[in-house]
Amino acid sequence: MSSFEVVNRRTVLKQMARAAAAGTLVSGSVHAAEPTAAPARPAQQELGSYLYARKIWVRLGDRVFTCYRADTAQKYPYFYPVIGPASGLPLTDETCEPWPHHRSLYLGCDRVNGGNYWQDGLERGQIISRGPKLEQTKGARIVIVDFCDWRQPDKDPILDDARRFTVVAPGPDVRLIDADVTLTARTEVRIANTNHSFFSVRAARDMAPIGGGKLIDAHGRVGEKATFGQAAPWCGFEATRLGVPESIVLMHHPDNPLPDARWFTRDYGFMSPTPFQWVGEKGWTLPAGKAIRIRYRVAVLKGLIDRSRVNQIYQEFAAAAG
Repeated sequence: MSSFEVVNRRTVLKQMARAAAAGTLVSGSVHAAEPTAAPARPAQQELGSYLYARKIWVRLGDRVFTCYRADTAQKYPYFYPVIGPASGLPLTDETCEPWPHHRSLYLGCDRVNGGNYWQDGLERGQIISRGPKLEQTKGARIVIVDFCDWRQPDKDPILDDARRFTVVAPGPDVRLIDADVTLTARTEVRIANTNHSFFSVRAARDMAPIGGGKLIDAHGRVGEKATFGQAAPWCGFEATRLGVPESIVLMHHPDNPLPDARWFTRDYGFMSPTPFQWVGEKGWTLPAGKAIRIRYRVAVLKGLIDRSRVNQIYQEFAAAAG
């Protein structure tokens, strides 16, 4: 037997052994492998967090994702930065012209019992944290709890604000921040007609249409003119930065017990499902001792806004027990 035949036989035997191990050898012949199963859903990402100087930092691996800031000198607590999963850049601005009081991801309101818990100086009104705490510090989710007082200097609080934020990363390309807030009136609370109301996102300039990004809602409407004043379960900004597409989407829960929440949007990078822009002269009243619970979800995604993908995330949020 020639050396060529020995080498050739060894090669054939090796091929047959590999085929048999893969389960593709049948009746002496090699068949194509069966189609493989669909890839498994990405594993939940592990998160970590720590509290330092009234700030709670949330990390994914060795990288910061976001920070909840609750210093008593602020107008209100807020999240900044909110880092994109691919670019590593903030998707929001902490402050930016033409409205420098906007703070990334936040809850506030103007025209509350004559006070202003949205802009201007602290003397007009302030949402003051009693000190944020970590209920769950690491693992599949981070849970932040905080209690805040809505008050003006030297006056009793008008609202108790109990808030709970849950941060998860269900896959390498998605981060979620769920806000669950209960507001209890200490006295009768009246909110006059205002566009400056409740949960809001101030996107980074380069995520906004004026900076090359895109504003889109759940119905596929694009830009400020098409989305402003329209009802939709969610709205978001998308852009490609450093060659990487990313998006940030704000969702409001269908069970929120508020007036008609239509969107207040701006091409410079603002979005909020504002409930009090449309209440008219009568305003909106929460009687003393009564409470409302409001919920929102912020989705931070790698990729541009795929409406079917975002709708699935929204449906999971809307259906979640709690």
